[in-house]
Amino acid sequence: MVLKKKISILGCGWFGFPLGKSLVKKGYKVLGSTTTPQKLLLLKAQGIDSYLLQLPPTINKPSDQFFKSDILIITIPPRSPDYLNQITQLKDLLILHGTKRVIFISSTSVYENDNREIDETTPAMPESASGKLMRSAEELLLTSEEFKTTIIRFSGLIGPGRHPARFLAGKVNIPNGRAPVNLIHLDDCIGIIEAVIEKDMFGKIFNGVCPDHPTRKEFYTLASKLKENVEPLFIDELLDWKIVKSSEILPHLNYQFKIKDLSQWLHSALAND
Repeated sequence: MVLKKKISILGCGWFGFPLGKSLVKKGYKVLGSTTTPQKLLLLKAQGIDSYLLQLPPTINKPSDQFFKSDILIITIPPRSPDYLNQITQLKDLLILHGTKRVIFISSTSVYENDNREIDETTPAMPESASGKLMRSAEELLLTSEEFKTTIIRFSGLIGPGRHPARFLAGKVNIPNGRAPVNLIHLDDCIGIIEAVIEKDMFGKIFNGVCPDHPTRKEFYTLASKLKENVEPLFIDELLDWKIVKSSEILPHLNYQFKIKDLSQWLHSALAND
């Protein structure tokens, strides 16, 4: 009998919790962290060994077991000015406990809006403060010689509890109506991570973005219409934009996106509400 890998997920929130549940179903030993004491029992009920782990401004002393895993998945976004300090501390803990594989969930915000199609070969030149923090965190992990890191840059997240109709419904004079959207469904986020694990694809950078890129006006107007919300009103203009391609997903992971048509998904999401 082949023993399945032990996987730790740092941050079991909207994304990390369903990821943990899916990995448990596949037979992996899963450890998950949360900052909410009340959530510990919820994680345990799904077969996830739960740990209370606070990050800012200094990581509280975690259980050694949490970091003694085959793979650590980091799902913590840069919401704190101490973010790079947190990632530096995490890096030290990984080295201390001998972790050899890391998956860092990053964002396509590390790419600038330079009015073209971009992929994993495009230099990352972030414009926003959070994008700059994310890019610096990527470099901290990628340059480590003690472990191998795969970076997955996801675009805007959609899925259960994040129906896009609620984002812009009823708003007016929204700029850049003809700009393309870059989005990805939760199911594909999980599928890509599981493919990285199963194929042992570490030391790589992947973009995780749905191959469908309707305009902001098309997508959010349809989302609001289907939900019977007040439709947003966009300015008919094209300012700065980008279309992010996931060029490395198919050749390296042999992964096919589950959500390929965003309009079709909007209709199915309404039917499943």
